[in-house]
Amino acid sequence: MDQPFYFELLHTDKHTGARRGRFHTPHGVIETPAYMPVGTQATVKAMTPRDLDDVKAQIILSNTYHLYLRPGHELVKEAGGLHTFMHWDKPILTDSGGFQVFSLAGINDIREDGVMFRSHIDGSRHFFTPEKVMEIEQALGADIAMCFDECADPNKDHAYAVRAMDRTHRWAERCQKAHTRKDQALFGIVQGSVYPDLRIESAKTLASMNFIGYGIGGLSVGEPKHVMYDMLETIRPYMPENKPRYLMGVGSPDCLLEGVMRGIDLFDCVLQTRSARNGLALTRNGRLMLRNKTFEHDFTPIEEGCDCYACRNFTRAYIRHLIKADEILAAQLVSMHNLRFSLRLMEDARAAIENDCYADFAAELLGRKLF
Repeated sequence: MDQPFYFELLHTDKHTGARRGRFHTPHGVIETPAYMPVGTQATVKAMTPRDLDDVKAQIILSNTYHLYLRPGHELVKEAGGLHTFMHWDKPILTDSGGFQVFSLAGINDIREDGVMFRSHIDGSRHFFTPEKVMEIEQALGADIAMCFDECADPNKDHAYAVRAMDRTHRWAERCQKAHTRKDQALFGIVQGSVYPDLRIESAKTLASMNFIGYGIGGLSVGEPKHVMYDMLETIRPYMPENKPRYLMGVGSPDCLLEGVMRGIDLFDCVLQTRSARNGLALTRNGRLMLRNKTFEHDFTPIEEGCDCYACRNFTRAYIRHLIKADEILAAQLVSMHNLRFSLRLMEDARAAIENDCYADFAAELLGRKLF
């Protein structure tokens, strides 16, 4: 095909609706379902691009709001775009700053035209409009850009959620008009908080706008997990079959498995590297707090059977020593493992979908209480 972006739906599991796909981009093909490591500041914390290749990352995510503040999108553009700037030749996705509308709610001001942010770095004010966000994302040059949206607080009432959703739809229209890069895919974002009627309305509205792909935002922001799963079930019939679906900011092992079961193709989460910096390792037998004394004389790898660099070469006892000694290498090694764990989980999920046994695969792992 001549299009720079297209999604192939290769197989749907007969029993769950889990999807096995392939998303083509200018910087490579993404086998889905896929987990995307988060590189907010144009770097995945404690990982080099070589390390990311070693854990078999297919695509990483960076953040528009943070890169706008430093080093600035014009500098990144001058450097040749994000791929060149950070020496990563595979696909990149940039979030729009919509999550920061929620997470930094105490220091910003939402208006119809956009959002006045107060920098968390120096207190300076910056006005983000949909058009400004498109300018920034196009300068950054990622393969996938997200529309600017309003991520609503799940504790707000229905009337507030309606206003936030309607504003998100108007901003999506403005983003489409302002976005001109043909080598960059623009994704719309389904909102609607925890209200099924709004989620359905948002999914229908965004689908009618014919985006290349769709984010599902405003989930995993404080609501119980079963509510998130209910929202995914609610919108599934209204999401285009032939477009990738991205559940934003979600990536704990249980949520990866449950999300795939509900037809999600892409995920991202900081949990893997954030928990690693605290000494917490993810395994198929549950979490391991490697700083604990129980691992002092444990000369086995973090996880038997794991093919990551950390597990191939080092022991729990050694990594515990690094943690206790406050050595940087500890964060590097546990990050490598946690990322490889999540990426391998998605590799096995893809195989299970192809063999129509995803329900059994997910049930067996979820029964272990991975997280």
